Amino acid sequence: MSRPAAEVAVTGLGLVTPAGIGVAANWRRVLSGVSTAAPDDRLRDCPVAFSCRVPDFDPDALLGGFAARQLARYTQLAVVAVREAVADAGWDPRTWDGARVAVVFGTSFGGVESYESAYEALAGRGPRAVSPLTIPMHLVNMVAGQLAIDIGARGPSQVTATACASGATAVGTGRELLRRGDCDIVVAGAAEAALTPLVVTGLARMGALSGRADAPAEASRPFDRDRDGFVPAEGAGALVLERAADARARGRRPRVLVGGYGASTDAHHVTSPAPGGEGIERALREALRDAGVDGTDVDHVNAHGTSTPLGDVVEGRMLRRVLGARAAVTSTKGVTGHPLAAAGAIEAAYTALAVGAGTAPPTANLTHLAPELDLDVVAGVPRDLPIDVAVSMSMGFGGHNAALVLTAT
Repeated sequence: MSRPAAEVAVTGLGLVTPAGIGVAANWRRVLSGVSTAAPDDRLRDCPVAFSCRVPDFDPDALLGGFAARQLARYTQLAVVAVREAVADAGWDPRTWDGARVAVVFGTSFGGVESYESAYEALAGRGPRAVSPLTIPMHLVNMVAGQLAIDIGARGPSQVTATACASGATAVGTGRELLRRGDCDIVVAGAAEAALTPLVVTGLARMGALSGRADAPAEASRPFDRDRDGFVPAEGAGALVLERAADARARGRRPRVLVGGYGASTDAHHVTSPAPGGEGIERALREALRDAGVDGTDVDHVNAHGTSTPLGDVVEGRMLRRVLGARAAVTSTKGVTGHPLAAAGAIEAAYTALAVGAGTAPPTANLTHLAPELDLDVVAGVPRDLPIDVAVSMSMGFGGHNAALVLTAT
């Protein structure tokens, strides 16, 4: 006879995003509904010269100069977020059983900034100008490796790479490790720091980015009639996952439960979602089934909502079809921009905060809902409401889809 699957809880959160460093700063900015997009001098020669960067991030002060110099920026962001999440969960890595701690973290571009800098050094000054740390800083697996070193996690460690769904995939994968008994604690999340001239130019050449250069702060406008593309961003989000019974046994009340997880692939196009939303619908329905709830039970959705003309309509119509008209929908990318692979983890953390606070954040820059949509999108100011069941949606290039259902404890 099989045993019932264990409930998995989120016990700690950590955030380093354009909305601020730390959970408290992030939540204040997200609730304000004020965009973080601004001109970016490091992108001045690119087709799009604005972005959403993490403000006032000083790796020397936060990590120590020697440690910071050994880590690519995406890993720096991840380490700071994870340290906050672990402390928030009430754990001390010096005293836990590291063999029972796993790391599952997502990224897409890895240390692309370090790689581009190394190539420029090679081209301009020759081989001796290239740092011997170039490869360890660039490799996408190194975020999990470096995090494991930093917190002494000797259980399973891996990186998920499902493009902009990577963070949600990491949380879902970590949940399954716990339910199988492979570990007792999972540090899950994602990090991205790809605001480089090459990456941003590539995204612009694809037609994915907003061209609203005259008003960057108004450029990320999910579900709005006048949206024209997303604003690139960076950041990291971390969630500490444990079996809920274990958390309660040590006197820790879970923030939320990870009630359901669903994933799917469109198998349609490398960058465009399936036009009918069939792929992302399968992921959402599977997450709802896994959580044992109906679409009409969902109180709040943190949508993928990137501010692209096609993606927002495909997702919005799917949400209306599956959930009905009741759910209060938000896209926090109006504030943060699109942090690519880190988005799913950051937004899962925001969703957990919304459940805990009973507050749905507003969608920044939403002034006229797209006429193709029939959704209750929160705009202007936060909305207080009981949130017992919430959904965080993620979609990625390559047709990757992931959905998380978070429930109140």
